[in-house]
Amino acid sequence: MVDSQSTPARQRPSIVSISSYLLFLFLACQVISLIITLSTIGKTRDALRDAYAGSNVENADQVGDVFYAIGLGSAILVLLLAVVLGVLALFNNQGRNGARITTWIVGGIMVCCVGGGLLSNAAGGFTAGGETGANGPSSEEVQRRLEEALPSWATAVSLLLGVISLISLLAALILLAMPKANAFFRKPTAAWEPPTPGASYPQAPGQPGYPQSSGEPGYPQSSGEPSYPPPPATSRPDDTPPADRPGSTPPSTS
Repeated sequence: MVDSQSTPARQRPSIVSISSYLLFLFLACQVISLIITLSTIGKTRDALRDAYAGSNVENADQVGDVFYAIGLGSAILVLLLAVVLGVLALFNNQGRNGARITTWIVGGIMVCCVGGGLLSNAAGGFTAGGETGANGPSSEEVQRRLEEALPSWATAVSLLLGVISLISLLAALILLAMPKANAFFRKPTAAWEPPTPGASYPQAPGQPGYPQSSGEPGYPQSSGEPSYPPPPATSRPDDTPPADRPGSTPPSTS
């Protein structure tokens, strides 16, 4: 009997599915954050230009442009990394361990980026640090101009999206490290499957074959063994011995 090997189907645990949903939530938050950035970064640049106009700060006229380029580039980069995490979530649902490892790497980078952005916003963002210079505008003046230029809801919504993004990403990474997730991403072992009745199985090379007769197995004779003649047939009691063989003379019938 030949054993048949097959790969068993794996059941995806709920924690892996929840982790993927959290990664999709993180992606959605970054899309909304980029939309808010695109709608407000131009006003932020203009407010910084007005605040630094007429000051003796070095490259004062370029402060707004530098902030515009850095802010827009950072938002686009974060969104691209969030898209990568969304794609990795699809591969995580298929049980690919390489995708899970990549998710930890990219996710760890994103945790640092989002967490750093939240700390910066909580500390006052661009205006943190007191006086900007001897002849430059004070941090309070810059903050006042930004509040006048930006919508009142922009800062609060940005902070809320940052908190949701950080929590969802951390939870997704933790769920992927749970024991049930480890069992799902572990390479499956082949399971034994009983042979199907009546199915033919290939014969291993070098193994002798055994022809079968009707009902009984036959065994071929090797070339090195001597052959033996068949045994003589036994005579039945009613058989008459031949005349040339010594013995009693049969009675005459006359």
